[in-house]
Amino acid sequence: MFPSLPPATRALILVNVAVFLLEQWAGDALIQWFALWPLASRQFEPWQLLSYAFLHDPRTIAHVFFNMFALYMFGGTLERYWGGPRLVMFYLVCAVSASLTQLAVQQATGGAAEPTIGASGAVFGILLAFAWYFPRQRVAVYFIVPMPSWLFVTLYGLLELFFGVTGSQQGVAHFAHLGGMLGGALCILYWRARRRFGPT
Repeated sequence: MFPSLPPATRALILVNVAVFLLEQWAGDALIQWFALWPLASRQFEPWQLLSYAFLHDPRTIAHVFFNMFALYMFGGTLERYWGGPRLVMFYLVCAVSASLTQLAVQQATGGAAEPTIGASGAVFGILLAFAWYFPRQRVAVYFIVPMPSWLFVTLYGLLELFFGVTGSQQGVAHFAHLGGMLGGALCILYWRARRRFGPT
């Protein structure tokens, strides 16, 4: 099944897995340099706005597995619809949008000076795009409950907002997830406006 994935989706998954394996060898060094640290931290660097999205919790395989599984499930369909270059561009835009949102929330709330890692913000953007372009496609939540993708993503987004506002599930960057969805929506709207009002 994996070889049948389009090349850009496959490459993104392989890069994330390769970096995760590198983390096993490098220990905390990659986290120190490439995780997204708060602006108030002396460890913040501009490249972290993107590099954090290729790091995952090195103590458990679950973090990288679920992010890459979601990319596997939805990224290939979007790549076949968009093409590889646009998928990669969209993925990176969502990752940066997620990091900017996370930094803004940390700055506004005076949150703990903890680093953010993971592709979840970019993956949430991918989920939003899938629901946008394929709203009636059925998604089996936890392989049990089928529902149309638009409903699944709407409920998931509302749940993330609830967790973020209430401070539930400490250690999860809920606003980064929402930021990835926001960046994805703005990116799609920009593409549509450019196609509609641009030169023909």
